[in-house]
Amino acid sequence: MDYQAGKLKDRRLKELTSQLDRINSDFSGKNEFKERDPVEFCALLQSFKEQFLQFDEDLSGDINLVELGRMMEKIGQPKNLLELKKMIAEIDSTNSGAITYIDFLTMMLGGKTTVLKLILMFEKKKGETCLLKPRGPPPRRSLESLP
Repeated sequence: MDYQAGKLKDRRLKELTSQLDRINSDFSGKNEFKERDPVEFCALLQSFKEQFLQFDEDLSGDINLVELGRMMEKIGQPKNLLELKKMIAEIDSTNSGAITYIDFLTMMLGGKTTVLKLILMFEKKKGETCLLKPRGPPPRRSLESLP
C-alpha cells in the first residue's frame, strides 16, 4: 500500500505544470498571436493555465464531464448532463469526450464563441467588479454627517 499520495500528487502537478508551460510557449510562438504584446500575452496564458489547473481536479491533463460539472456548480451555473456533453462537444477537437489544454486555449483565444467561453469570461468580469466593491462593515455615521 502506498502512503505517499501527497508526494505523488505534487509530482504529477509539477509534471503537468511543465507540460502546460511547454504548450504555452508553443502558443506564444504561433504567427497568429505575434501582433499581441508579448508580456500581456504571457500573463494571459499564465492566467488560463491557472484556471485550467483549478478545473482539472485529478491532474489528468484534461477536463472531463464530471470536472466540468463541478466547475459549473462552483461558479453558480449548474448544468445538466446533456448541456455538459454539448459544451464539451463544442470544444473537443480530439473527440475524446474531454477538454484538453490545447482545446481550452484554442477556445479562449479563438474567435469562435462557445457557451463555456462566455460563462468563463462573464465570471472573470464578475470577479473583477467584486474586487472594486468596498468590503467590510460600512463606516459609522453620526447625525452631523447626514444631509
